[in-house]
Amino acid sequence: MRTNLPLIAAALIALSGFPSASSALAGGSVERGKVVIEQWCRTCHQRASDNPDPDMAPSYEQIVLRPDHTRAYFVKFLKEDHFPMTTYRLFDSEREDVVAYLMALQQSELDKRKGK
Repeated sequence: MRTNLPLIAAALIALSGFPSASSALAGGSVERGKVVIEQWCRTCHQRASDNPDPDMAPSYEQIVLRPDHTRAYFVKFLKEDHFPMTTYRLFDSEREDVVAYLMALQQSELDKRKGK
């Protein structure tokens, strides 16, 4: 089977102009990650603006600021079951998107603390 490398290269260059394609190539889409979290995770996790509730899981704004919560931590965490947390079977691309969202949120929260 013969491949047409110039055609493939041209297609990749064309796709790189679209934000969702370039985000996916960079390891996930922040926007899609936020959608996954809003759809599946926010029923149990508080929002930062909520009044504290001991029956709810912590907000993502709190979670991402924990010192050991790096990209590698979240990648590993999302591949494992965590009881009593509900087990959602995410596709690899969805996990990458969630990690991208969490890392962007982490940077945003760190910037807020620095007054940026």
